[in-house]
Amino acid sequence: MSEVLSKDREIFGFIPARSIVSFSLVTMLFLIWGIPNNMNDILIKQFMKSFELSRTQAGLIQSAFYMGYFFLAVPSGLIMKKYSYKTGLIAGLLLFALGCCLFWPAAIAGKYGLFLFALFVIASGLTFLETGANIFIVKLGSSQSAERRLNFSQAFNPIGAVLGVLIGTIFILSGIEHNPVKIAVMKLSGEYQHYLKQETMRVVTPYLVLAAFAVLWSILLMFTKFPKGTDELKEETQAPANAKELLKYPHFYKGVLSQFFYCGAQTCTWSFFIQYVQDYTGEPEKIAGYFLTGTLVAFGLGRFSATYIMRYVSPGKLMGIYGVINIALVVIAILFPGVVGVWAIFFTSFFMSLMYPTNFALSIRSLGNNAKIGGSIMVMAIVGGAFFPPIMGLIAESAKSMAVAMVIPLICYLYIAYYAFRGSKIPNEHAEEISAETKVLSIH
Repeated sequence: MSEVLSKDREIFGFIPARSIVSFSLVTMLFLIWGIPNNMNDILIKQFMKSFELSRTQAGLIQSAFYMGYFFLAVPSGLIMKKYSYKTGLIAGLLLFALGCCLFWPAAIAGKYGLFLFALFVIASGLTFLETGANIFIVKLGSSQSAERRLNFSQAFNPIGAVLGVLIGTIFILSGIEHNPVKIAVMKLSGEYQHYLKQETMRVVTPYLVLAAFAVLWSILLMFTKFPKGTDELKEETQAPANAKELLKYPHFYKGVLSQFFYCGAQTCTWSFFIQYVQDYTGEPEKIAGYFLTGTLVAFGLGRFSATYIMRYVSPGKLMGIYGVINIALVVIAILFPGVVGVWAIFFTSFFMSLMYPTNFALSIRSLGNNAKIGGSIMVMAIVGGAFFPPIMGLIAESAKSMAVAMVIPLICYLYIAYYAFRGSKIPNEHAEEISAETKVLSIH
């Protein structure tokens, strides 16, 4: 970080005054990538209808999406290392826009596989945004205010998540759901294929609007001067001399597994929440969509409240307590499907809210020169969101019960609670003073 920036006057005590424009534009990216992340939960319901998919097949939506994060995490960092944050962020926005535009030909062709490819492209672009924006915000000003600065920017991500579900519920879900008898009649009259085509085309307009917005934001970034010193990633992405040294840190590789399980729990919960609501309450898809919106609001509130509670309770202990609470809530959802179960799942979002950033911070403690590559591996653990949804869908189909399928997030929370209370402890031979500059780089 340049000496000039570190001594710059800071607005509110954490935003460099001379960098307010670049800070604002990059902070909005946290909101932007929250929208498509959570529109996937709506797509699962919509594509089950328009493509007549099984729950297992619908789970591939999240698989295709999160595989983009897995494969592009390292390349995005290398590109920004060679060029700049600004170049990486613009490339990410344009790649995101391209993926959104691919929804149009995919809908016209009526091919589910093309939609999965489009989602992979979208996630590839978002990987650039998440990799660059988090580190940019941390390095923008003084290290003393970095945590407050990043927490402020991250607060916009849950807002984007809520917007994504609202946009999907209002503009993608039609609310038209036919029973088997009506479908049989429509098939005989030749109307059914037209109905499916209309339902498929409903996804196009929202994604084209997102594409236009992404292009607009890339243009704004293109003409924005980034402060000297933050436009370089070399130091942040410099690999350690021997990455194998990470295997010497049990709290790290156990943390990677914990992050893998967390991303699986979060993705499965939100992906199948609409299905759970409809299966056990009989509510129409729009009402179920608004329930999903509500649980994302709870997620945002949980994050803000946890930040405050951590002033009095250690992050690891708080994550463990929240993990145990979620274990109890998921057990309730499994044993008491219905209104009680719906509200139990609803509140798991509040308690899962702190898990990604807290797990991240606990895992990279005391890694020394290996912290940077360790952070990259932690980002790759997002692939848990690709691995678990198809399995949960398969269980739901086999058992003919969404409640039974909730055993997947239950298993995930069991390991997370173990990691918080036991697995995150640093062995004495590796114990050292935790750097004040260790930061939480992302939230999901």
